[in-house]
Amino acid sequence: MSDMTYEQSQESAHRHLWMHFTKMSGDVNQKIPVIARGEGVWVYDDLGNRYLDGLSGLFTSQLGHGRTELAEAAAEQASKLAYFPIWSYGHPTAIELAEKIASLTPGDLNRIFFTSGGSEAVESAWKLCRQYFRAIGQPDRLKVISRQTAYHGSTMGALSVTGFSDIRTPFEPLVPGAIKVPNTNFYRAPYFEDDIEAFGLWAADSIEMAIEMAGPETVAAVFLEPVQNAGGCFPPPPGYFARVREICDRHGVLLISDEVICAWGRLGHFFGAERFDYQPDMITMAKGLTSGYSPLGAVAISDRLIEPFLSGQTFLHGLTFAGHPVSAAVALANIDLFEKEHILENVREHAPAFRASLETLRDLPIVGDVRGDGFFYGIEMVKNQETKETFSPEECDRLLRGYLSHALYEAGLVCRADDREDPVIQLAPPLTCGPEEFEYITKALRGVLTEAWKLI
Repeated sequence: MSDMTYEQSQESAHRHLWMHFTKMSGDVNQKIPVIARGEGVWVYDDLGNRYLDGLSGLFTSQLGHGRTELAEAAAEQASKLAYFPIWSYGHPTAIELAEKIASLTPGDLNRIFFTSGGSEAVESAWKLCRQYFRAIGQPDRLKVISRQTAYHGSTMGALSVTGFSDIRTPFEPLVPGAIKVPNTNFYRAPYFEDDIEAFGLWAADSIEMAIEMAGPETVAAVFLEPVQNAGGCFPPPPGYFARVREICDRHGVLLISDEVICAWGRLGHFFGAERFDYQPDMITMAKGLTSGYSPLGAVAISDRLIEPFLSGQTFLHGLTFAGHPVSAAVALANIDLFEKEHILENVREHAPAFRASLETLRDLPIVGDVRGDGFFYGIEMVKNQETKETFSPEECDRLLRGYLSHALYEAGLVCRADDREDPVIQLAPPLTCGPEEFEYITKALRGVLTEAWKLI
Protein backbone atom coordinates (compact mmCIF):
# COMPACT_ATOMS: atom_id res chain seq x y z
CA MET A 1 0.00 0.00 0.00
CA SER A 2 1.44 3.36 -1.03
CA ASP A 3 1.89 5.96 1.68
CA MET A 4 2.08 8.82 -0.83
CA THR A 5 -0.12 11.84 -0.28
CA TYR A 6 -2.58 12.77 -3.03
CA GLU A 7 -0.27 15.53 -4.24
CA GLN A 8 2.75 13.23 -4.25
CA SER A 9 0.84 10.61 -6.19
CA GLN A 10 -0.21 13.14 -8.83
CA GLU A 11 3.31 14.48 -9.19
CA SER A 12 4.75 11.00 -9.49
CA ALA A 13 2.16 9.98 -12.10
CA HIS A 14 2.90 13.05 -14.21
CA ARG A 15 6.63 12.43 -13.94
CA HIS A 16 6.89 8.65 -14.35
CA LEU A 17 3.67 6.93 -15.54
CA TRP A 18 3.26 6.53 -19.29
CA MET A 19 -0.44 5.84 -19.76
CA HIS A 20 -1.50 3.78 -22.76
CA PHE A 21 -3.32 5.38 -25.70
CA THR A 22 -3.31 8.68 -23.78
CA LYS A 23 -2.19 12.13 -24.90
CA MET A 24 0.77 13.08 -22.72
CA SER A 25 0.80 16.74 -23.75
CA GLY A 26 -1.90 17.88 -21.37
CA ASP A 27 -1.56 20.46 -18.64
CA VAL A 28 0.70 19.15 -15.90
CA ASN A 29 -1.76 20.66 -13.43
CA GLN A 30 -4.59 18.55 -14.81
CA LYS A 31 -5.50 15.82 -12.36
CA ILE A 32 -4.98 12.24 -13.43
CA PRO A 33 -7.83 9.98 -12.31
CA VAL A 34 -6.45 7.37 -9.93
CA ILE A 35 -8.71 4.40 -9.23
CA ALA A 36 -7.71 2.97 -5.86
CA ARG A 37 -10.16 0.14 -5.19
CA GLY A 38 -13.28 -1.62 -6.43
CA GLU A 39 -16.29 -3.33 -4.95
CA GLY A 40 -18.91 -5.07 -7.06
CA VAL A 41 -19.84 -2.88 -10.03
CA TRP A 42 -18.31 0.20 -8.39
CA VAL A 43 -14.79 1.64 -8.33
CA TYR A 44 -13.43 4.34 -6.03
CA ASP A 45 -10.74 6.92 -6.67
CA ASP A 46 -8.00 7.88 -4.25
CA LEU A 47 -10.20 10.66 -2.86
CA GLY A 48 -13.02 8.25 -2.06
CA ASN A 49 -15.37 9.23 -4.91
CA ARG A 50 -17.51 6.41 -6.31
CA TYR A 51 -18.06 5.55 -9.99
CA LEU A 52 -20.10 2.87 -11.72
CA ASP A 53 -17.69 0.86 -13.86
CA GLY A 54 -19.68 1.11 -17.07
CA LEU A 55 -16.87 -0.30 -19.20
CA SER A 56 -15.85 -3.22 -16.97
CA GLY A 57 -12.39 -1.66 -16.74
CA LEU A 58 -11.68 -2.31 -20.40
CA PHE A 59 -14.39 -4.84 -21.36
CA THR A 60 -12.75 -7.15 -18.83
CA SER A 61 -14.20 -7.15 -15.28
CA GLN A 62 -17.08 -9.50 -16.06
CA LEU A 63 -17.77 -10.41 -12.42
CA GLY A 64 -17.03 -6.99 -10.99
CA HIS A 65 -14.46 -6.00 -8.39
CA GLY A 66 -13.42 -7.34 -5.02
CA ARG A 67 -14.23 -11.00 -5.70
CA THR A 68 -12.31 -12.67 -2.90
CA GLU A 69 -12.87 -16.09 -4.47
CA LEU A 70 -10.64 -15.12 -7.39
CA ALA A 71 -8.02 -13.49 -5.19
CA GLU A 72 -7.92 -16.59 -2.99
CA ALA A 73 -7.56 -18.87 -6.01
CA ALA A 74 -4.56 -16.81 -7.12
CA ALA A 75 -2.97 -16.88 -3.67
CA GLU A 76 -3.49 -20.61 -3.24
CA GLN A 77 -1.93 -21.39 -6.62
CA ALA A 78 0.98 -19.00 -6.07
CA SER A 79 1.83 -20.76 -2.84
CA LYS A 80 1.98 -24.13 -4.66
CA LEU A 81 3.47 -23.23 -8.04
CA ALA A 82 3.79 -19.55 -8.85
CA TYR A 83 5.41 -19.99 -12.25
CA PHE A 84 6.47 -22.61 -14.73
CA PRO A 85 6.46 -22.41 -18.54
CA ILE A 86 4.47 -24.59 -20.90
CA TRP A 87 7.44 -24.95 -23.24
CA SER A 88 7.78 -28.76 -23.38
CA TYR A 89 6.12 -29.02 -19.95
CA GLY A 90 2.60 -28.99 -18.63
CA HIS A 91 1.31 -27.98 -15.25
CA PRO A 92 -2.01 -28.89 -13.62
CA THR A 93 -3.89 -25.61 -13.94
CA ALA A 94 -2.99 -25.11 -17.63
CA ILE A 95 -4.04 -28.68 -18.41
CA GLU A 96 -7.31 -28.38 -16.52
CA LEU A 97 -8.12 -24.99 -18.01
CA ALA A 98 -7.40 -26.13 -21.56
CA GLU A 99 -9.80 -29.04 -21.08
CA LYS A 100 -12.43 -26.75 -19.56
CA ILE A 101 -12.26 -24.19 -22.36
CA ALA A 102 -12.42 -26.98 -24.96
CA SER A 103 -15.58 -28.29 -23.30
CA LEU A 104 -17.23 -24.88 -23.75
CA THR A 105 -16.16 -23.90 -27.25
CA PRO A 106 -18.49 -24.60 -30.19
CA GLY A 107 -17.72 -27.46 -32.56
CA ASP A 108 -14.29 -29.06 -32.70
CA LEU A 109 -12.20 -26.26 -31.20
CA ASN A 110 -10.49 -28.68 -28.85
CA ARG A 111 -6.89 -27.47 -28.79
CA ILE A 112 -6.03 -24.43 -26.66
CA PHE A 113 -2.91 -22.31 -27.24
CA PHE A 114 -2.37 -19.94 -24.32
CA THR A 115 -1.04 -16.37 -24.55
CA SER A 116 -0.64 -13.48 -22.12
CA GLY A 117 -3.37 -11.29 -23.63
CA GLY A 118 -5.55 -10.40 -26.59
CA SER A 119 -3.06 -8.85 -29.00
CA GLU A 120 -0.85 -11.90 -28.56
CA ALA A 121 -3.81 -14.18 -29.22
CA VAL A 122 -4.47 -12.48 -32.57
CA GLU A 123 -0.75 -12.49 -33.38
CA SER A 124 -0.56 -16.20 -32.56
CA ALA A 125 -3.59 -17.01 -34.69
CA TRP A 126 -2.12 -15.32 -37.77
CA LYS A 127 1.24 -17.03 -37.26
CA LEU A 128 -0.52 -20.37 -36.89
CA CYS A 129 -2.41 -19.75 -40.15
CA ARG A 130 0.84 -19.12 -41.99
CA GLN A 131 2.66 -22.16 -40.67
CA TYR A 132 -0.40 -24.40 -41.09
CA PHE A 133 -0.79 -23.58 -44.77
CA ARG A 134 2.92 -23.96 -45.35
CA ALA A 135 2.76 -27.37 -43.67
CA ILE A 136 -0.06 -28.59 -45.93
CA GLY A 137 1.64 -27.42 -49.13
CA GLN A 138 -0.08 -24.05 -49.63
CA PRO A 139 2.74 -21.64 -48.71
CA ASP A 140 1.28 -18.73 -50.70
CA ARG A 141 -1.64 -18.38 -48.27
CA LEU A 142 -0.24 -15.45 -46.29
CA LYS A 143 -2.89 -12.73 -46.48
CA VAL A 144 -5.64 -11.96 -44.00
CA ILE A 145 -8.88 -10.01 -44.36
CA SER A 146 -10.47 -7.86 -41.68
CA ARG A 147 -12.96 -5.02 -41.50
CA GLN A 148 -12.52 -1.28 -41.73
CA THR A 149 -12.20 0.46 -38.35
CA ALA A 150 -11.93 -2.87 -36.49
CA TYR A 151 -9.37 -3.08 -33.69
CA HIS A 152 -7.54 -6.39 -33.30
CA GLY A 153 -4.55 -5.46 -31.17
CA SER A 154 -1.36 -3.43 -30.96
CA THR A 155 1.50 -5.85 -31.69
CA MET A 156 2.85 -5.53 -35.22
CA GLY A 157 0.88 -8.42 -36.70
CA ALA A 158 -2.32 -7.65 -34.82
CA LEU A 159 -1.93 -3.97 -35.68
CA SER A 160 -1.70 -4.93 -39.34
CA VAL A 161 -5.04 -6.70 -39.01
CA THR A 162 -6.48 -3.63 -37.27
CA GLY A 163 -8.57 -1.53 -39.61
CA PHE A 164 -8.15 2.16 -38.80
CA SER A 165 -5.21 4.21 -39.94
CA ASP A 166 -4.57 6.63 -37.06
CA ILE A 167 -2.82 4.06 -34.89
CA ARG A 168 -1.24 2.20 -37.82
CA THR A 169 0.51 5.04 -39.65
CA PRO A 170 3.26 5.78 -37.08
CA PHE A 171 4.47 2.17 -37.26
CA GLU A 172 4.38 1.51 -40.99
CA PRO A 173 5.51 -0.45 -42.87
CA LEU A 174 3.54 -3.15 -41.09
CA VAL A 175 3.17 -6.84 -41.90
CA PRO A 176 2.15 -7.04 -45.58
CA GLY A 177 -0.93 -8.85 -46.76
CA ALA A 178 -3.62 -7.39 -44.50
CA ILE A 179 -6.69 -6.50 -46.58
CA LYS A 180 -9.65 -4.41 -45.37
CA VAL A 181 -13.34 -4.80 -46.26
CA PRO A 182 -16.49 -2.86 -45.22
CA ASN A 183 -17.79 -3.26 -41.69
CA THR A 184 -21.41 -3.77 -40.63
CA ASN A 185 -22.33 -0.21 -39.60
CA PHE A 186 -25.92 -0.22 -40.88
CA TYR A 187 -26.51 3.28 -39.53
CA ARG A 188 -24.01 4.56 -42.11
CA ALA A 189 -25.29 2.43 -45.02
CA PRO A 190 -27.65 4.83 -46.84
CA TYR A 191 -28.05 2.84 -50.05
CA PHE A 192 -29.93 0.02 -48.33
CA GLU A 193 -32.67 2.12 -46.68
CA ASP A 194 -34.34 -0.26 -44.20
CA ASP A 195 -33.22 -3.56 -45.76
CA ILE A 196 -30.71 -4.73 -43.17
CA GLU A 197 -30.59 -8.28 -44.55
CA ALA A 198 -29.57 -7.03 -48.00
CA PHE A 199 -26.92 -4.89 -46.37
CA GLY A 200 -25.60 -7.87 -44.42
CA LEU A 201 -25.30 -10.02 -47.51
CA TRP A 202 -23.57 -7.17 -49.36
CA ALA A 203 -21.09 -6.76 -46.51
CA ALA A 204 -20.40 -10.50 -46.48
CA ASP A 205 -20.06 -10.64 -50.26
CA SER A 206 -17.48 -7.86 -50.07
CA ILE A 207 -15.27 -10.41 -48.32
CA GLU A 208 -15.61 -12.80 -51.25
CA MET A 209 -14.79 -10.00 -53.65
CA ALA A 210 -11.64 -9.22 -51.66
CA ILE A 211 -10.63 -12.89 -51.67
CA GLU A 212 -11.10 -13.15 -55.42
CA MET A 213 -9.22 -9.91 -56.12
CA ALA A 214 -6.31 -10.99 -53.91
CA GLY A 215 -6.26 -14.47 -55.39
CA PRO A 216 -7.94 -17.19 -53.29
CA GLU A 217 -4.75 -19.22 -53.21
CA THR A 218 -3.01 -16.35 -51.36
CA VAL A 219 -5.58 -15.74 -48.60
CA ALA A 220 -5.18 -17.53 -45.28
CA ALA A 221 -7.91 -16.18 -43.02
CA VAL A 222 -10.70 -13.75 -42.27
CA PHE A 223 -10.63 -12.08 -38.82
CA LEU A 224 -14.03 -10.89 -37.56
CA GLU A 225 -15.43 -9.87 -34.18
CA PRO A 226 -18.97 -11.10 -33.41
CA VAL A 227 -19.85 -7.48 -32.54
CA GLN A 228 -17.22 -5.07 -33.86
CA ASN A 229 -15.87 -2.90 -31.07
CA ALA A 230 -14.13 0.07 -32.72
CA GLY A 231 -16.55 2.45 -34.38
CA GLY A 232 -19.14 1.81 -31.71
CA CYS A 233 -20.46 -1.74 -31.37
CA PHE A 234 -21.57 -2.92 -34.83
CA PRO A 235 -23.66 -6.10 -34.52
CA PRO A 236 -23.85 -8.46 -37.50
CA PRO A 237 -26.92 -8.14 -39.74
CA PRO A 238 -29.10 -11.23 -40.16
CA GLY A 239 -27.47 -13.79 -42.44
CA TYR A 240 -24.04 -12.16 -42.35
CA PHE A 241 -22.02 -14.85 -40.59
CA ALA A 242 -23.77 -17.72 -42.39
CA ARG A 243 -22.74 -16.18 -45.72
CA VAL A 244 -19.19 -15.51 -44.50
CA ARG A 245 -18.85 -19.14 -43.44
CA GLU A 246 -20.00 -20.27 -46.89
CA ILE A 247 -17.51 -17.95 -48.57
CA CYS A 248 -14.60 -19.13 -46.43
CA ASP A 249 -15.44 -22.78 -47.07
CA ARG A 250 -15.75 -22.18 -50.81
CA HIS A 251 -12.28 -20.68 -51.01
CA GLY A 252 -10.46 -22.76 -48.38
CA VAL A 253 -9.99 -19.73 -46.10
CA LEU A 254 -10.02 -19.96 -42.31
CA LEU A 255 -12.61 -18.00 -40.31
CA ILE A 256 -11.19 -16.60 -37.08
CA SER A 257 -13.62 -15.20 -34.53
CA ASP A 258 -11.81 -12.49 -32.57
CA GLU A 259 -13.60 -12.63 -29.22
CA VAL A 260 -11.13 -10.83 -26.99
CA ILE A 261 -14.11 -8.65 -26.01
CA CYS A 262 -17.14 -10.70 -27.02
CA ALA A 263 -16.31 -14.00 -25.29
CA TRP A 264 -16.96 -14.90 -21.66
CA GLY A 265 -20.52 -13.70 -21.33
CA ARG A 266 -20.42 -10.23 -22.86
CA LEU A 267 -23.16 -11.27 -25.31
CA GLY A 268 -24.91 -13.71 -22.97
CA HIS A 269 -22.96 -16.80 -24.08
CA PHE A 270 -19.49 -18.07 -23.36
CA PHE A 271 -18.62 -17.25 -26.98
CA GLY A 272 -20.05 -14.76 -29.43
CA ALA A 273 -20.01 -17.38 -32.18
CA GLU A 274 -22.72 -19.18 -30.22
CA ARG A 275 -24.78 -16.01 -29.97
CA PHE A 276 -24.79 -15.61 -33.75
CA ASP A 277 -24.74 -19.31 -34.64
CA TYR A 278 -21.59 -19.71 -36.71
CA GLN A 279 -18.67 -22.11 -36.51
CA PRO A 280 -15.20 -20.54 -36.62
CA ASP A 281 -11.93 -22.34 -37.22
CA MET A 282 -10.32 -20.47 -34.34
CA ILE A 283 -11.47 -18.22 -31.50
CA THR A 284 -9.13 -15.66 -29.96
CA MET A 285 -9.93 -14.66 -26.37
CA ALA A 286 -8.55 -12.83 -23.31
CA LYS A 287 -10.01 -10.11 -21.00
CA GLY A 288 -13.07 -11.77 -19.42
CA LEU A 289 -11.38 -15.18 -19.30
CA THR A 290 -10.10 -14.19 -15.85
CA SER A 291 -12.42 -11.19 -15.29
CA GLY A 292 -9.20 -9.19 -15.23
CA TYR A 293 -7.91 -10.67 -11.98
CA SER A 294 -4.78 -11.94 -13.74
CA PRO A 295 -3.51 -11.56 -17.34
CA LEU A 296 -4.34 -14.41 -19.71
CA GLY A 297 -5.29 -14.97 -23.34
CA ALA A 298 -5.81 -17.99 -25.55
CA VAL A 299 -6.60 -19.28 -29.01
CA ALA A 300 -9.06 -22.15 -29.38
CA ILE A 301 -8.15 -24.13 -32.49
CA SER A 302 -10.00 -26.64 -34.68
CA ASP A 303 -8.86 -30.25 -34.53
CA ARG A 304 -8.03 -30.27 -38.24
CA LEU A 305 -5.56 -27.41 -37.85
CA ILE A 306 -3.51 -29.34 -35.31
CA GLU A 307 -3.04 -32.35 -37.60
CA PRO A 308 0.25 -31.25 -39.27
CA PHE A 309 1.66 -30.53 -35.81
CA LEU A 310 0.88 -34.04 -34.64
CA SER A 311 3.03 -35.57 -37.36
CA GLY A 312 6.38 -33.88 -36.97
CA GLN A 313 5.81 -30.13 -37.32
CA THR A 314 6.50 -27.81 -34.37
CA PHE A 315 4.61 -24.54 -34.04
CA LEU A 316 7.59 -22.23 -33.70
CA HIS A 317 6.00 -19.73 -31.39
CA GLY A 318 5.73 -19.26 -27.64
CA LEU A 319 5.47 -16.75 -24.80
CA THR A 320 7.10 -16.78 -21.38
CA PHE A 321 3.97 -16.09 -19.34
CA ALA A 322 1.43 -17.92 -21.52
CA GLY A 323 -0.68 -20.32 -19.50
CA HIS A 324 0.75 -18.89 -16.28
CA PRO A 325 -0.20 -21.18 -13.36
CA VAL A 326 -1.73 -18.38 -11.28
CA SER A 327 -3.66 -16.92 -14.21
CA ALA A 328 -4.96 -20.36 -15.18
CA ALA A 329 -6.13 -20.99 -11.61
CA VAL A 330 -7.94 -17.65 -11.61
CA ALA A 331 -9.59 -18.48 -14.94
CA LEU A 332 -10.83 -21.81 -13.59
CA ALA A 333 -12.28 -20.10 -10.53
CA ASN A 334 -13.80 -17.42 -12.75
CA ILE A 335 -15.56 -19.97 -14.96
CA ASP A 336 -16.76 -21.79 -11.84
CA LEU A 337 -18.40 -18.57 -10.61
CA PHE A 338 -19.98 -18.03 -14.03
CA GLU A 339 -21.67 -21.39 -13.71
CA LYS A 340 -22.59 -21.21 -10.01
CA GLU A 341 -24.00 -17.68 -10.24
CA HIS A 342 -25.75 -18.16 -13.61
CA ILE A 343 -23.96 -15.17 -15.10
CA LEU A 344 -24.86 -15.99 -18.72
CA GLU A 345 -28.50 -16.28 -17.76
CA ASN A 346 -28.32 -12.89 -16.04
CA VAL A 347 -27.05 -11.25 -19.21
CA ARG A 348 -29.68 -12.90 -21.38
CA GLU A 349 -32.43 -12.00 -18.94
CA HIS A 350 -31.46 -8.36 -18.52
CA ALA A 351 -30.01 -7.48 -21.94
CA PRO A 352 -33.41 -6.32 -23.29
CA ALA A 353 -33.82 -4.00 -20.29
CA PHE A 354 -30.32 -2.59 -20.82
CA ARG A 355 -31.12 -1.81 -24.44
CA ALA A 356 -34.53 -0.38 -23.60
CA SER A 357 -32.98 1.92 -21.00
CA LEU A 358 -30.42 3.25 -23.48
CA GLU A 359 -33.07 3.62 -26.19
CA THR A 360 -34.85 6.22 -24.05
CA LEU A 361 -31.95 8.57 -24.84
CA ARG A 362 -33.04 8.81 -28.48
CA ASP A 363 -35.19 11.82 -27.58
CA LEU A 364 -31.98 13.82 -27.07
CA PRO A 365 -31.01 15.67 -30.28
CA ILE A 366 -27.36 14.64 -29.96
CA VAL A 367 -28.17 10.89 -30.04
CA GLY A 368 -28.11 9.43 -33.54
CA ASP A 369 -27.97 5.69 -32.97
CA VAL A 370 -28.05 3.12 -30.18
CA ARG A 371 -26.58 -0.24 -31.20
CA GLY A 372 -24.98 -3.37 -29.82
CA ASP A 373 -25.92 -6.64 -28.18
CA GLY A 374 -25.93 -8.24 -24.75
CA PHE A 375 -24.09 -6.00 -22.29
CA PHE A 376 -22.12 -4.27 -25.06
CA TYR A 377 -23.50 -1.04 -26.55
CA GLY A 378 -22.49 2.09 -28.38
CA ILE A 379 -24.33 5.42 -28.63
CA GLU A 380 -23.39 7.42 -31.72
CA MET A 381 -23.61 11.20 -31.43
CA VAL A 382 -24.59 13.49 -34.32
CA LYS A 383 -25.08 17.16 -35.08
CA ASN A 384 -28.36 16.47 -36.87
CA GLN A 385 -30.56 13.43 -36.24
CA GLU A 386 -32.47 13.76 -39.50
CA THR A 387 -29.46 14.02 -41.80
CA LYS A 388 -27.09 12.00 -39.57
CA GLU A 389 -24.52 14.76 -39.96
CA THR A 390 -21.48 13.99 -37.84
CA PHE A 391 -18.90 16.24 -36.22
CA SER A 392 -15.67 17.51 -37.73
CA PRO A 393 -12.40 16.25 -36.22
CA GLU A 394 -11.98 19.54 -34.38
CA GLU A 395 -15.52 19.36 -33.02
CA CYS A 396 -14.97 15.74 -31.97
CA ASP A 397 -11.85 16.74 -30.08
CA ARG A 398 -13.74 19.48 -28.22
CA LEU A 399 -16.78 17.29 -27.62
CA LEU A 400 -15.06 14.09 -26.52
CA ARG A 401 -11.76 15.07 -24.97
CA GLY A 402 -12.69 18.63 -24.14
CA TYR A 403 -15.96 17.80 -22.38
CA LEU A 404 -17.52 14.34 -22.41
CA SER A 405 -14.67 12.26 -21.00
CA HIS A 406 -14.34 14.50 -17.96
CA ALA A 407 -18.05 15.19 -17.56
CA LEU A 408 -19.03 11.51 -17.59
CA TYR A 409 -16.39 10.77 -14.98
CA GLU A 410 -17.59 13.65 -12.83
CA ALA A 411 -21.13 12.30 -13.17
CA GLY A 412 -19.95 9.06 -11.54
CA LEU A 413 -19.76 6.91 -14.65
CA VAL A 414 -16.71 5.19 -16.16
CA CYS A 415 -17.26 4.58 -19.86
CA ARG A 416 -15.55 5.39 -23.16
CA ALA A 417 -16.06 8.49 -25.29
CA ASP A 418 -14.43 7.45 -28.56
CA ASP A 419 -14.06 8.83 -32.08
CA ARG A 420 -12.49 5.96 -33.98
CA GLU A 421 -14.70 6.65 -37.01
CA ASP A 422 -17.78 8.57 -35.78
CA PRO A 423 -18.07 9.85 -32.17
CA VAL A 424 -19.60 7.33 -29.80
CA ILE A 425 -19.98 6.51 -26.13
CA GLN A 426 -19.34 2.84 -25.41
CA LEU A 427 -20.79 0.87 -22.53
CA ALA A 428 -19.92 -2.62 -21.30
CA PRO A 429 -20.88 -2.92 -17.62
CA PRO A 430 -20.07 -5.93 -15.44
CA LEU A 431 -22.22 -8.94 -16.20
CA THR A 432 -23.71 -8.89 -12.70
CA CYS A 433 -25.61 -5.66 -13.43
CA GLY A 434 -29.38 -5.30 -13.56
CA PRO A 435 -32.12 -2.66 -13.89
CA GLU A 436 -30.87 -0.54 -10.99
CA GLU A 437 -27.47 -0.09 -12.60
CA PHE A 438 -29.01 0.52 -16.02
CA GLU A 439 -31.09 3.34 -14.57
CA TYR A 440 -27.98 4.88 -13.01
CA ILE A 441 -26.08 4.67 -16.32
CA THR A 442 -28.91 6.18 -18.34
CA LYS A 443 -29.51 8.99 -15.86
CA ALA A 444 -25.83 9.95 -15.92
CA LEU A 445 -25.74 9.85 -19.71
CA ARG A 446 -28.88 11.94 -20.04
CA GLY A 447 -27.52 14.70 -17.85
CA VAL A 448 -24.13 14.85 -19.55
CA LEU A 449 -25.45 14.57 -23.12
CA THR A 450 -28.02 17.28 -22.45
CA GLU A 451 -25.25 19.65 -21.40
CA ALA A 452 -23.03 18.54 -24.30
CA TRP A 453 -25.70 19.60 -26.78
CA LYS A 454 -25.69 23.10 -25.36
CA LEU A 455 -22.00 23.39 -26.14
CA ILE A 456 -22.34 22.52 -29.81
